[in-house]
Amino acid sequence: MSIRPKLFSFFAGTGFLDLGFEASGFDIVYVNEINPSYMEAYRYSRQVLNLPLPEYGYHYADNGNIEQLTEGEKALRLWYLIQDARKSTDIVGFIGGPPCPDFSVGGKNRGKDGDNGKLSAAYVELICQHQPDFFLFENVKGLWKTKKHRLFFEQLKEKLNQSGYLLTERLINAIEYGVPQDRERIILLGFRQSLIRDIELPVEPSAKFIPEGIFPWATYILYPKQTVFSCPWAATDPFQENSHLPCSNEIIQELTVEYWFRQNDVLNHANAQHHFKPRAGLKRFLSVAEGDDSRKSYKRLHRWRYSPTACYGNNEVHLHPYKARRLSVAEALAIQSLPKTFVLPDKMSLTNMFKTIGNGVPYLASKAIAQSILDFLSTTEWHYEQPSQKQLELPLSPTLFDCQSKALLDVCVAHP
Repeated sequence: MSIRPKLFSFFAGTGFLDLGFEASGFDIVYVNEINPSYMEAYRYSRQVLNLPLPEYGYHYADNGNIEQLTEGEKALRLWYLIQDARKSTDIVGFIGGPPCPDFSVGGKNRGKDGDNGKLSAAYVELICQHQPDFFLFENVKGLWKTKKHRLFFEQLKEKLNQSGYLLTERLINAIEYGVPQDRERIILLGFRQSLIRDIELPVEPSAKFIPEGIFPWATYILYPKQTVFSCPWAATDPFQENSHLPCSNEIIQELTVEYWFRQNDVLNHANAQHHFKPRAGLKRFLSVAEGDDSRKSYKRLHRWRYSPTACYGNNEVHLHPYKARRLSVAEALAIQSLPKTFVLPDKMSLTNMFKTIGNGVPYLASKAIAQSILDFLSTTEWHYEQPSQKQLELPLSPTLFDCQSKALLDVCVAHP
């Protein structure tokens, strides 16, 4: 595959997922976000990183409604942009992680009927109608693991199968890819049957899933979970401000928050002073031991251990290991494995800063998944045994539109 695939990004947040894909060889050509503050931060961070503007621009989903892209004029316009992108690349993909509190055990847990839960169905509908060559769908493990949500997830997958996609999924943990954070997320990937034929992957016409072991999920895993979680990590130490603790030689230092604080030079980062300053409760800050993350809120990280899942909303407070304060934005970005040159704008509210950080896909995890997709698409020889049991063949759904107007396409490209 000699031409860089082009990506349409949905629920883009401030671009953590997009940044990992760009670093791996994809072009982000279209960005859609439902929160205007995140969109502005996305633009700002790209300027700081000196990255090019998306070819087809930035698009704000009014009232968080991406269903508008599946019907009417906006749907037609998006379809024409996709066709224009195909003129200069062999592969067009969709990537996105719909907001997930409705599937999170620690969130609203309203499932498919919640406002955010409905966005997952809308994203799948968008994929089925516009037929990208492949897609990525990211969400919390509750959608995959919780019984009442799993049925909805299976229904989404069946819809994608019926629309002509072969699927593969994995419950990843960001720590496997070098992120200093115990963060599980479900990743669902789908590839159009026509693309599967193009890369000559020999599967049955009725297949719904890519055969086990074919997609290279494990290729870019740096630290297998069994290795990570068998290390003798530090438990707790009495909190003492600005104290010094030696690092054990028996742990993986690269997965500790202190390693990343130093690597990202968080004290001199542009977002170093962006942290909540308590009006009260300082005494409570001082009473929590370093490494005591057992409670719902007021979790104090240990400098020589990885962080629990970066989640800074719903009153979940993470405390600095050896300072009497909450984490700074710079430190939270480091825990999400962002490059130290990634910056959020000063004018963004602290609430939105921490919320978008907690919602984002860790950069190193994104980069590893992107590289795995490229490897899969570039494979020329396949070695596996054909499944013996055949499944019912599912019909391919037609594309959303027939090409009708070159003139309208020209207008869409000229005015994204």
